[in-house]
Amino acid sequence: MSAIRLETKRVEKPWGRRDKLWPGFSEVPDGGEPVGEIWFEDPRGHHPELLVKYLFTSEKLSIQVHPNDEAARSAGYERGKDEAWVILAADPHATIGIGMREVMTREELEASALDGSIEDKLDWKAVKAGDVFYSPAGTVHAIGPGLTLIEIQQNVDLTYRLYDYGRPRELHLAAGIAVSDPVPYVAPFLPIESVKGRLILADGPAFVLEHWARSGSGTLGGNGRPLWLVPLKGKGMIDGADLLPGTTWLVEDSAEIALGQDSEVLVAYPGRGIIPSICRNLF
Repeated sequence: MSAIRLETKRVEKPWGRRDKLWPGFSEVPDGGEPVGEIWFEDPRGHHPELLVKYLFTSEKLSIQVHPNDEAARSAGYERGKDEAWVILAADPHATIGIGMREVMTREELEASALDGSIEDKLDWKAVKAGDVFYSPAGTVHAIGPGLTLIEIQQNVDLTYRLYDYGRPRELHLAAGIAVSDPVPYVAPFLPIESVKGRLILADGPAFVLEHWARSGSGTLGGNGRPLWLVPLKGKGMIDGADLLPGTTWLVEDSAEIALGQDSEVLVAYPGRGIIPSICRNLF
């Protein structure tokens, strides 16, 4: 069977939540630590190019930045970190900080990180369910409280914290400032519907992200690229197994898929360039 159900890993975070997690995930038992992230990992121990996470926030995450491939490899890592966020639920007035309110030099960025004014110089954008952001490496950003979201990212655990609101955690100012691009955020791609029910949310540079809202069946294939499937709503089948919210699947070659009425699925794959014939007979 080519379709592999990825294993869930619950990650405790002080800014996470104990309840109101997304359907498919159990709440934290009494006395347990808050869960901030749920990761989906390859049960074979492989380290594929992309990583899927759910995030549940009750406080602001640190103001941070990630390096690109070149800078990450210079630091001894396999790859850099582009990421994308799909907002599933948002409290009133929930925000994400992404990019700076105005162009800054790296020296100005460092000074603002040291005196705390970086929090006001970050561009905090109001967000709602259904919003999508693709955040290229080098983008200064922070996720606010009251959010449930899915994060698709290049698979590397590499974050440089620039500011953490006085929390007693390590900062990485020298490395972070060096890889930052402290400018206002401009979305690198605007969503387009390639065919009915197939919405392209982002196209690169590190990966493509799609949203499918269509019923029917077909054969998945990534033309040599692996596919990650994240069901959001409804019911379906993949290679004879249930395709349900709260799961994530990796298809390395091909797989048979059937989507029921009202099904919604995120599909991601590495590299730039949309795969036209990604699901024969469905699109």
